[in-house]
Amino acid sequence: MGKFIFGRLHGGMSVQTIGTIFLILLLIHLFRTWWPLRRIPGPFWAKFTNLQRVAWVKSGHAHLIFQKMHNKYGAVVRMGPNMVSVSDPKAIPTIYPMRAGVPKGDFYTALRAYSRKGGALKLVFNTQDEETTPIFASSITKYEPMVDDVLAQLQKQLNARFVKTGATCDLGDWIQYFAFDVMGTMTFSKRYGFLDDGKDENGMIEKIFDHMKTAAPMTQVPWLDKYLYKNWIVDAFRRTPGLAILKFVNQVIAERQKSVSEGKPAKGAIYPEKDLLARYLEIQTQSPEIPSWAATAWVFTNVIAGSDSVGAIIRTTMFNLLMHRRTLEKLLKELLEAQVSQPYPTWEEVRELPYLDACVQEGARMHPPFALPLERRVPAGGMDILGHYLPEGTAVGGNPYVMNRHEATFGQDAEIWRPERWLDHDGVRKKKLEQSTLTFGAGRRICLGRHLGMLEIKKCIPFLVMNFDLTTQQLQIVDPHVFTVENAWFFKQTGFYARLHHRGTDSSV
Repeated sequence: MGKFIFGRLHGGMSVQTIGTIFLILLLIHLFRTWWPLRRIPGPFWAKFTNLQRVAWVKSGHAHLIFQKMHNKYGAVVRMGPNMVSVSDPKAIPTIYPMRAGVPKGDFYTALRAYSRKGGALKLVFNTQDEETTPIFASSITKYEPMVDDVLAQLQKQLNARFVKTGATCDLGDWIQYFAFDVMGTMTFSKRYGFLDDGKDENGMIEKIFDHMKTAAPMTQVPWLDKYLYKNWIVDAFRRTPGLAILKFVNQVIAERQKSVSEGKPAKGAIYPEKDLLARYLEIQTQSPEIPSWAATAWVFTNVIAGSDSVGAIIRTTMFNLLMHRRTLEKLLKELLEAQVSQPYPTWEEVRELPYLDACVQEGARMHPPFALPLERRVPAGGMDILGHYLPEGTAVGGNPYVMNRHEATFGQDAEIWRPERWLDHDGVRKKKLEQSTLTFGAGRRICLGRHLGMLEIKKCIPFLVMNFDLTTQQLQIVDPHVFTVENAWFFKQTGFYARLHHRGTDSSV
């Protein structure tokens, strides 16, 4: 009797028969998964599962693994059952065109913060809607006084804490504090307080990176993200790191809206009529078609993405200037000959300085703030990429770290710091290199805040170079084993230590 019950099910179907059917269905599924991109080379398991990519991302070194895969398989590599990575910048205009029709892939849905009330929040960088609103003012110079205010606080703190005491400075952290306090001032007219207190105020920076560490693996399996993180059942038991940031953003907006309705100045706001939040609320008021959550999304974008990207580029550039004293001396010479103002350089003075620009471009090339493929979805009719046909619905993209180091484009020395690669007489080569980088994305969805970012970067680097003599504990060599990076889509750096002296009092440059 027992044998009959366990050996026969539903009208006599045996366990063996069910197993056979399951195996057949599995084989059919695997075949359908493998078939569409069968001609694209890549690692074996990538043909059948995305779990390999999840493991790569969780390792914190996905950028190096992607680079290794491209070195092994070529410029077009299958990294998942339906995902193709491209390393040759020649493909940028095809994957990231200026026209509509090649939307962002589901990769970006995993980067949205979730709340039970509002669901998954669409941000400027993670929305798949191709119609974007011009949320930044055309002129960036109106924000320059805000940057100068934060530079003054940075100068005050560095002098008091490190120049006068001789203590070792984690310059990377202080650059990050500067970037966050600038974005706070630009967005809602007051600093977060990182520079004032010399620490990660309320753990904001840590929470942002925790949010990215949680979200980054899910970008490789966005369908699973809905079940593990973005639903009300899970939210009832486990709050994601992004929720704390969202709570802060909602509080700031509510305070501003209250002050406007009462006709009172916002508490603690220095430039309440000029900041970005004022512009966001103005746009929302004047354009009824814009959804009610837009201002929240824009502010959240500034908080979570606007600061880390600027901080990463400043840190990388300063790190390499210290590692390569020849380039530091060359930059200082250019700044002095241009008679750049001290202590705070003006945008007008620095924006077109050739060698400063070359250093910034090289820093942005070597360490892009985001280092996973910027995925797009192949439209109807398919797409040809460097001689490979990709069918409709394929996820395709370039990893900024990998594409920015393409040797045929940037030279055989693409792995090393050499600002001179950006210098030429007629600007033709420089323009080609600019069009070959993915640091700020490309095409229709290129970073909207990149010009504001350049304002911060090109003011902060001359400020540091001209006002301080920067030497490290190891005779002006930064230990590469101390300076480390971790990739959770955001490309985080830690361990950038230096000693600070007033330039002119103990300077060898």
